[in-house]
Amino acid sequence: MRCWTALALVAVVAVLVAAKENKKEDVGTVIGIDLGTTYSCVGVFKNGRVEIIANDQGNRITPSYVAFTADGERLIGDSAKNQLTTNPENTIFDAKRLIGREWSDKSVQHDIQFFPFKVIKKNDKPHIQVTTAQGEKVFAAEEISAMVLGKMKEVAEAYLGKTITHAVVTVPAYFNDAQRQATKDAGVIAGLTVMRIINEPTAAAIAYGIDKKDGEKNILVFDLGGGTFDVSLLTIDSGVFEVVATNGDTHLGGEDFDQRVMDHFIKLYKKKKGKDIRKDNRAVQKLRREVEKAKRSLSASHQVRIEIESFFEGEDFSETLTRAKFEELNMDLFRSTMKPVQKVLEDSDLQKKEIDEIVLVGGSTRIPKIQQLVKEFFNGKEPSRGINPDEAVAYGAAVQAGVLSEDKGTGNKEKIVITNDQNRLTPEDIDRMIKDAEMFADEDKKLKERVESRNELESYAYSLKNQVNDKEKLGAKLSDEDKEKIEEAIDEKIKWLEDNADVDAEEYKTQKKELEEIVQPIIAKLYQGAGGPPPSGDDEEYDKDEL
Repeated sequence: MRCWTALALVAVVAVLVAAKENKKEDVGTVIGIDLGTTYSCVGVFKNGRVEIIANDQGNRITPSYVAFTADGERLIGDSAKNQLTTNPENTIFDAKRLIGREWSDKSVQHDIQFFPFKVIKKNDKPHIQVTTAQGEKVFAAEEISAMVLGKMKEVAEAYLGKTITHAVVTVPAYFNDAQRQATKDAGVIAGLTVMRIINEPTAAAIAYGIDKKDGEKNILVFDLGGGTFDVSLLTIDSGVFEVVATNGDTHLGGEDFDQRVMDHFIKLYKKKKGKDIRKDNRAVQKLRREVEKAKRSLSASHQVRIEIESFFEGEDFSETLTRAKFEELNMDLFRSTMKPVQKVLEDSDLQKKEIDEIVLVGGSTRIPKIQQLVKEFFNGKEPSRGINPDEAVAYGAAVQAGVLSEDKGTGNKEKIVITNDQNRLTPEDIDRMIKDAEMFADEDKKLKERVESRNELESYAYSLKNQVNDKEKLGAKLSDEDKEKIEEAIDEKIKWLEDNADVDAEEYKTQKKELEEIVQPIIAKLYQGAGGPPPSGDDEEYDKDEL
């Protein structure tokens, strides 16, 4: 009896110690990030449901692109991708293909042949060399990924109205320990604590709530994105996921389908007009954008018209693309996606009929022919639907983040064994990269303030000019002397703007204040002459807020 009492006492002490060790840490709101090769996405679990957050352009997915422009701007996301063809050497994409890899890796040596930016060897790792406002700069893949993660952090913070410090980030199932740790390092550089790294197919399965279903399930995740194709076979039992087999093609996706359509139209244009548009980067970029839009439209309609004004040498472009033609141009690529599916089944020693759930992930799975091929392969079995395939991985990450947010963490610490420790960034490297990231953030802030201040001055000057010249409004009320005085001041500031494109925000504010000091007394005199107080900002005659 004493023995049992002693054992019980030991057990209670152990529980108390464990409880103390597992004391919950307040981590605030945790976000879920799908850090993709071509596009990234962020979500949050809020008010009992997942919300995928739109960026400043109103898009729920953000290109994983970073660019450095000649005038000192650092662009991330849509703006970076949009200027790719005009600034290819300083526009970085596909950093995920390099992260956590060594220079000697075969895939690295293969990929760098096709990048327009320069990739160099440094500390036996691939690094990206670009020209920035501070001169030539070399970035590790972790730094570029950190910039994209930082962008997703900003998107979430703008939506939630508070600072975010913790996140769940997804990676491909085939990522090794070094790649996973490198992704965590990227989070640190971006100012994020990555609480969990979870596999993309696992996140997709969580998004569909498959982890809540009873019994053991076999799940096939078919992930066809913008630049990569992954097939994963998972088994799940009592909420525990196991990746049984993976396969795919790291260089197959929506961009390849777009390229086939582009090549078709380039040949067609040359045949009709006798002109090769490849000589004009802007024309190629315009066509690429419209082809991508057309591809998306064809998922819902059977034909779409592509119209581009002043496409090439002043001539317009106008052609029809049908779904049938799109499928014909890409049929061999579409059919090639079935081979990895078959290989995954063989590797896992399962038959088609043993697959309980099929989950489609990635924007390219919207293509009707892809959906049809998957359904036919599995003898008519319908894939799971209901979640935007672009957002399914971020959705699952946000669900996991919601569990960790409860609005607190468990305090448990994970230990990951890193087999190739020599390939990781050193603490000194990470500290330096954090300082660099802070420097870039400060420069971005200064640039934003400068642009906003310049726009305020320019907008004020031109708005004033229009109202002074409007004979039915302010122009009719001004004396010739006052009108001349205001016009001279406006013209002086407009000329100053033309000659000073790159001064700091304070100088623009000073110039605006000088213009206001000339204009406002004249406007105030008009109000007094009219025998009443200044009108409100929504007055019909003239808008005081604009002046």
